[in-house]
Order: sequence, then C-alpha cells, then structure tokens
Amino acid sequence: MTDKTTLYRNGHVLSPAFPAATALAVTGTKISWLGVDADAPSCDETVDLAGRLVTPAFVDSHAHVTGTGSSLSGLNLSRVKNATELLDAVSAAAEKLPRTAIVIGAGWDETEWDDPRLPTREEVTRAVDGRRAYLSRTCGHTGIASAALLLERPELSEMEGYHETGVLTLYAHRHARTAASAAIPETQRTDWQRAALRRAAELGIAAIVECGMPSDGSGGGEADFTGLLALADAESLPRVYGYWGELAAAGKARELGAHACAGDLSVDGSIGAHTAALRDPYSDADTSGHAYLSAEDVEQHIINCAGYGMQGGFHAIGDQAIQNVITGVAAAAQTLGLETVRAGRHRVEHAEMLDKSLIAGFVTFGLYASVQPSFDARWGGADAMYATRLGTERAMASNPFGSLAGVGVPLALGSDSPVTPLDPWGGVAAAVNHRNPVQGLSPTAAFAAHTRGGWRALGDDSAGVLVPGSPATLAVWDRTEAGLPDLSGDAPLPTCRRTVLDGETIFDEENQ
Repeated sequence: MTDKTTLYRNGHVLSPAFPAATALAVTGTKISWLGVDADAPSCDETVDLAGRLVTPAFVDSHAHVTGTGSSLSGLNLSRVKNATELLDAVSAAAEKLPRTAIVIGAGWDETEWDDPRLPTREEVTRAVDGRRAYLSRTCGHTGIASAALLLERPELSEMEGYHETGVLTLYAHRHARTAASAAIPETQRTDWQRAALRRAAELGIAAIVECGMPSDGSGGGEADFTGLLALADAESLPRVYGYWGELAAAGKARELGAHACAGDLSVDGSIGAHTAALRDPYSDADTSGHAYLSAEDVEQHIINCAGYGMQGGFHAIGDQAIQNVITGVAAAAQTLGLETVRAGRHRVEHAEMLDKSLIAGFVTFGLYASVQPSFDARWGGADAMYATRLGTERAMASNPFGSLAGVGVPLALGSDSPVTPLDPWGGVAAAVNHRNPVQGLSPTAAFAAHTRGGWRALGDDSAGVLVPGSPATLAVWDRTEAGLPDLSGDAPLPTCRRTVLDGETIFDEENQ
C-alpha cells in the first residue's frame, strides 16, 4: 500500500532549507517536499494553511505527566496566597471525595505568599476531615502530610527530613510522596495522564520526556511509569520518552521500557526547599543543602549505563551537586574512555548554578543541559526567591543559558511541569528575556533548543527541523507572518491550530 501524501499549502514554513517556502508535502511519516505553492507536487489531501505559520513541533524535555494532569483537573494550589487560602482549597476538594480517598495537592509556594507561615498537620487534618492527604510544594521537594497519612506510614518519623509539624523534606518527603502516589486509583491516574498529554498536543508539543522514579517501597512509581508509556503508545497523543531515575539501574530501566536511566535521579534537592547542594551556605538559612548522591555514585551510574548502551543523567541544581556530577563523570571516563562517555550524551537536568570550571566540564564530557527557563522567569532576578535564598550575586549568575550556549553546550528546554506549566512559547520567551540579560538566548537559539535541541538530547539528530527527509513532526500556528514572533515584549504568543507527529495529526482545533 502506497503512503498517502498530504500537501500543506498557502502558509509560511519555518525552514533553514528554504526560508521562502509556503508549502510542504508529507508522505507517510516524512516530509517529502518543500517549496512554493506553484511548484507543489500532486497529493492525496490538501490542507489550506490560510497564511499561517508552520514550525517544527516542540519537545518538552522534562515533565511529570501524572502530576501535570492532576494540576489541570485536580487540586492545584499554585494560586493560593496564604495558609488560610490553602486550607480552604484543600477542604473544598476533600468534600467531593469518598472518606477512603487520598487528597493530593501540589503547587503551593510560600515565598510568594503575603504571610509565609505554613499550615500544620493538625490544620490540614481538620481541612480534609481526617482523610489521608499530601500537599507538595511547587518544587516537588517539600510537602505537608495529614495525621492519617503519617499514622499509615510510621516509618516516616525515623527518616531524615521528618518534622512533627507534618512538613516533610529530604527522605521523609520522598517516601511520603511516593506513598501518596501509590494510593491514587489507576483509573484516576490514567485520566490525569490523558488530560496532560492532550493539553501538551494543544500547545504544539509532539514529544515529552517523563521523569519517573522508583516507589521507595510504597508502590506506584513503576506502575505510573509503565502505564503512561502504554497510554501514549495506544492513543493519538504526544510521544512519551520515559526517563527512569534510579541509581545504577539501567537494566531495570530497559525492562520498564525506558529510553534512558536518567532524569530525576537526584543528586540534590531544590533551592526553594533549601535542599539544593551548594558549595557555600544559603543566604537565609544555616545550611548548604543536601547531596543525595556522591561523585562515586555518579561514576558507578555512568559505568552501569554504558554497559547497557543507555543514556544516563542526573537532577543537579546546586553548584556542589553539579561538581559531584562532573567529578563522577570524569572518573567514569578514566574507566570507559572519554569518547565512550561523550557518545553517551549524558544529561544534567536543571543545571542552575554553574561557574566557568563546571561549564568546562560539560564541554569536556559532552554533557547536555536540560533546562527550564520559566524557573528564571518566576524565581530569578534581584528581588525574587533565588535572591532571598542565594543572595543577589548568585541569583543573577544562575541558569546561565548564554554562557552554556556560547561554548557549545547543547541545550534542551522543558517545563518540569507541574512545577511550572506546560508553555513552550513561554519557555522560549523566558530564555530570550533572561533576568540577567547577559545570559539570554537569541530567539533562534531559544526556539531551536525547545525543538531540535530536545530531539538531539534524546539521541535523534534528524528531527526538529522541516526539511525533506526529516520526520513530519510539526505545528501550525495562528500567526500569519513568516518567521518567529516577537518574543521581547508583551506581544501575544502564537496559538496552536494543529499538531502533527510523524505525519499523524494528534491535535486539530477544528475537530475539538
């Protein structure tokens, strides 16, 4: 059977091969032709673009799909402004649930509240009328547990990061979070995942990197991960690339269907939770954070991944955590050889605090930086949360996209949704309009990092560009001018009208 050819005509095609192109043809899964309308080949179907812009579709290089779906259709606490509002929102959500259900909420950020006091477990327990509940901070590295959840998991009280108020960090938080995840019914989890992937397609995202992690013995982690991969394969949704974050577990990652043994394999925590591992103490707390993994752990992980021919990677935010990564990768290179390490395209997620020596390590070992520009837009600059936690000098030096790109470190952009929302054009704009202008990217570089850069970080050098022979993965926007939109001011960003993945339409506004 011959593959059908679809002609997209009467538009503006963003392509380095033919900047003046107004049309492209898709045959099967590939772009088969690119040019002007008058030269278009015969086709089986024609799509009139009505003057609209066609670009490569976006890749979100770091996300948590189930949590994203929960934030879209569940208890989203990102808009509450104090403890009272949080408790009111939690109470309203709990009233709609059976007594046996667990109340899951996320997104609160006390650094943006008018009063930063956190609710206690007693207050949360009253709000949920005695139900189990876990409410995660926006960073995903702190949470508040109700009394019922703490009673169900007595081992939490023996873990580092436990506090009798119910506010949990470090290992106690990680265990409580996975216990809460395990209590979510499978049907609800699937509904959340589907909602998140459909939203991604509506935004012009054709592929998404899911950062999964083990269940710490509580169940749920593996089921959530494999269930998501199966859902994305079975339905017309964005492609999901599973990144499994477990130390030296490349064999298990492969059995789970993961693309890589990487992602949220955490070397440290977050700046907001005071758990990102720093060389020097925080400006507003008597701590330098916490390193979950040592350089020796990193070394063994890279060696393990190389044995399975798998990409490895780590979550590392603070400069001490990134130093652990660089030191560990350097030691692995002594065993494996530099070229083997470089060929692995190993990744560092977030990579927020780097100096010249750490950036040089990225260059030497061919590390990819998977970064979230919306973090800088929300918390960066001289007067937001990073400045409070780190001081102005370190805050303004964080997320050095310009310095990384300037020496050739490959960048891939993502959202870490639900930490910040799925919003690819917003991410591109945030990279361009960095709080420190020295570290901003050009519009072309930022867009490329959110499209072709995402594919390259996945090991695919053919996707993310509209040229004949490349995958037909594209998005059609309401913009009716050629080229990228104005990203420097308050001009509205494009709205997606159609998303196509390997020739298959996964979103079309006219059929919604």
